[in-house]
Amino acid sequence: MSFRVQPSPPMRPNRCQLFGPGSRPAIFEKMAASAADVVNIDLEDSVAPADKAQARANVIEAIGRVDWGQKTLSVRINALDTPWWYRDVVDLLEQAGPRLDLIMIPKVGCAADLYAVDALVTAVERATGRERPLGFEVIIESAAGITHVEEIAAATPRLQAMSLGAADFAASMGMATTGIGGTQEDYYMLREGQKYWSDPWHWAQAAIVAACRTHGVLPVDGPFGDFSDDEGFRAQARRSATLGMVGKWAIHPRQVALANEVFTPSEAAVAEAREILAAMEAAKARGEGATVYKGRLVDIASIKQAEGIVRQAEMIGI
Repeated sequence: MSFRVQPSPPMRPNRCQLFGPGSRPAIFEKMAASAADVVNIDLEDSVAPADKAQARANVIEAIGRVDWGQKTLSVRINALDTPWWYRDVVDLLEQAGPRLDLIMIPKVGCAADLYAVDALVTAVERATGRERPLGFEVIIESAAGITHVEEIAAATPRLQAMSLGAADFAASMGMATTGIGGTQEDYYMLREGQKYWSDPWHWAQAAIVAACRTHGVLPVDGPFGDFSDDEGFRAQARRSATLGMVGKWAIHPRQVALANEVFTPSEAAVAEAREILAAMEAAKARGEGATVYKGRLVDIASIKQAEGIVRQAEMIGI
């Protein structure tokens, strides 16, 4: 173990991030009333070029008008290779008020991308006297992004969360698929004439989790395109949770409950975690560094796992 302790990620619920286009203000209050922990209003892919300015104005007006409750409120700005992103940043910071928590930066390819946005945000914050620093989320959507994923995770203390954008990532990698997440028809192993489908996104997700955990950033699973396939969504979400991701995007309201279901620890899991912590406290009182719980060894690593489950339960209010 390095003597440099891994920093802790932000302590806030992030089980589900609900997305909606900034060009549809009629849905903003529904998003605010949803069970999602994070609301992401989009100015990028879901907004046509001719609607960019109006969508930005819609979002600015809604940030101050809508009651967002305790939700984390984030706006996805346009990519840095477009003519819209700088105006997204400046107008949001100058006009939207302090309620905005995060901006999501798409298609980040290297640490310098975040340096550029950070410099602009810092300048506007100083000019406007914003007291609470704006946080960042990023999406890894390219071969360059996954190649530089660790330097991106370490690029700025503003960074709170990172996701994989499967569709643009697949295009950048030249992957032979048009699917957004999930298993892919031709990505399989063959044994004794039977096909076994594996996960083509696994390696990239694992790289994101490792970079995030190293630098105190929340790793979040991205979109699952087929919102009619509940079991496919659950399967991908469970794989991601097993890898260490803390939540998943919802690109349709019906996916919110599915994400919360998977990323909320069960009552049994929380109870067991608390029992493990109690068992280890008793072991420490006896001068022991490990003990046996329900027939299995538990030690300091078990404490860290159990503490993570209990912290998550406390943030959610279980």
